[in-house]
Amino acid sequence: MVTTSPEREQARAASHAVPDRTLRDPRLDFFRGIAMFIILFAHTPGNFFTSWIPARWGFSDATEIFVFCSGMASAIAFGKTYDRSGWRLGTGRVIYRVWQVYWAHIGLFFTIAMLMAALNIYGDFDKNYVGSLNLWKFFADPGPQLVGLFTLTYVPNYFDILPMYLVILAMMPVVMALSYVSLWQTAAGVAVVWLFAQSALLEWLGVGHLAINFPAEPWSDREWFFNPFGWQLIFFTGFAFMRGWIPAPPVKGWLIAVAAVIVLTNIPLSNIGVREFGFDWAREWRIENRSWFNKSDFGILRYVHFLALAYLAWAAAGVQGARLIATGDGMLERWWDRIVRVVMKVGQQSLAVFVFSMVFARILGVALDVAGRSTLNTTLANFVGIAALIVVAYTVAWFKGQPWRPKARPS
Repeated sequence: MVTTSPEREQARAASHAVPDRTLRDPRLDFFRGIAMFIILFAHTPGNFFTSWIPARWGFSDATEIFVFCSGMASAIAFGKTYDRSGWRLGTGRVIYRVWQVYWAHIGLFFTIAMLMAALNIYGDFDKNYVGSLNLWKFFADPGPQLVGLFTLTYVPNYFDILPMYLVILAMMPVVMALSYVSLWQTAAGVAVVWLFAQSALLEWLGVGHLAINFPAEPWSDREWFFNPFGWQLIFFTGFAFMRGWIPAPPVKGWLIAVAAVIVLTNIPLSNIGVREFGFDWAREWRIENRSWFNKSDFGILRYVHFLALAYLAWAAAGVQGARLIATGDGMLERWWDRIVRVVMKVGQQSLAVFVFSMVFARILGVALDVAGRSTLNTTLANFVGIAALIVVAYTVAWFKGQPWRPKARPS
């Protein structure tokens, strides 16, 4: 057991030197709220909005925003518990959150599976909705799949984000324990775990059998689409920034220029570059170099692209998000302030909003199957979805506030 060392004392000092961050960071909530809306668009079947979301302009997408911001939020929510109450109670709180996410995943699966089955049984549709999510095996032979569902060895593609998230959360106590020893060892541990998730790179090195991931279904060799051992890199990057382990980057003109160049040079290599600008060479490059931006294992180019985007957003938002919050009294300022606060509310209730959006996206898809996917219908469906997420966020916040409890009277 390590007792004291200069590095350990320095790590503890760095943790305690972080200012009190119990107040919500407007930048964190705002960008996580934006990610929630994008995730709804991306999961609505046949939604032409999906053709223009940020994922089509570069390697990274809303998943990186969600996971990075979740890492930052976890540093706020759990980091203070570790500092105040120690590793054991901090870990207990993490386990409680893992428990919540686990049951959110189980509830989400059964809700959507029931909805798909109901549509097949009672709806007069030409489409097989159970088949649309590839749930054939579950309904044909539910016994083994129920065991797989509860042990996370059966993870259909549509239901793979929350399992990835809970595994990363479960890694947090190990990362915190390493941070008490050395921040360099913490960084090395995170990097090594990411490296062993890069299946294509390990195959190229002739050690593909060392790649780590989880099985996604018992009847094939398919693995989790979101490999948590790869995606933990972006989560703990956000965690480290918010903990103060990585210093906040300075806002410098040359850094802004470098980040902008990275983002802009991604466009020719992106889906938009191939689809809209006709860069056929980029299509061939993407096929030959897919492992560098592989989404399942979180390829390194996704990381670089996201960090460049995040830096530009950091610089644009200003200190403590000052540029996000309107200060004027004009009509435009008032409307902008209202919009930002609504988006922040959605970001604050991200787990509840995410689970609801995954269900509501399927409902919107059914509505579009019935009404037709005209530009007007699809646009209307997206705005209905936006409104629904906002209602859910405010409703959940109201319940969390426990307004039925008597207010304390001043003594």
